[in-house]
Amino acid sequence: MVIVFNPVAGRRRAALLWRVLDVLVHNGVRLDVAETRCSGDAACLAREAASRGEKLVVAAGGDGTIAEVASGLLGTGVRLGVIPLGTANVLAHELGLPFAPRAVAAALAFGRTRRLWPGVARGADGARLFVQMLGVGFDAYVVHHLPIPLKRVFGRGAYVMEAMRDTISYRYAPITVRLDGKETQAASVIVSKGRFYAGRYLLAPDAVPEAPGFSVSLFRHNGVAAAMMYGAALPLNLLAHAPGVQHIRAQQVDVIGNRAAPVQADGDPAGYAPLSVTDAPAPIDVVMG
Repeated sequence: MVIVFNPVAGRRRAALLWRVLDVLVHNGVRLDVAETRCSGDAACLAREAASRGEKLVVAAGGDGTIAEVASGLLGTGVRLGVIPLGTANVLAHELGLPFAPRAVAAALAFGRTRRLWPGVARGADGARLFVQMLGVGFDAYVVHHLPIPLKRVFGRGAYVMEAMRDTISYRYAPITVRLDGKETQAASVIVSKGRFYAGRYLLAPDAVPEAPGFSVSLFRHNGVAAAMMYGAALPLNLLAHAPGVQHIRAQQVDVIGNRAAPVQADGDPAGYAPLSVTDAPAPIDVVMG
């Protein structure tokens, strides 16, 4: 198997990776570790591994790294493995993947899979695959402005600190979206493949990761008070049912208004609106253990 690892993850996360690799090597598993150097490398490394005939490529990192590796494997039939080393690890929680090093190694060696059907966002910045969710509006603004050193030191707490600061500077312009041809407006929009958001917090109870289509969460209330309310509802696991939050199933999502609205995909900056979101051409098999 090939392990695609982003060394920017930091020493603590690298130590977790090596604990998993030690177990695999001890049990006779042949593996190669490929390190990324910049954005886009993970997809290229995964694509190269698939072209060499590898049957399993493992993403060692967070949801953004997983999405890049999945992008490189799409349509190849190669299985995707995950060593969750990210800040929130939303996809790992969504699929019930293990976190303990020995359990991760055992899961990769055993090889039982589950289907995952990613989404693809297309805009002025090109096409980008996402495995868990895509956000337009305030949460994306936070992601765009979050300093990487702060994220490394404080983890998920860094998002809280940045969000508190950004409630004042964000402009709260309404976002116009078209869901399967029907136009509507919201303060923020989150397009989900899975149920969870920012860790194990429920956002989209009607999401089905292995099926085509999306659960679109529309945040109707706007302004500083609304942002603070939604922020307070998240750690209480009440965000899915907070006032002004509506969930709509859709096959295609077009963000057509507020051309300056920031976009995030799987917790990483992903350009700006307008954009169109559809299903990836094919699903991918994720190793579960």
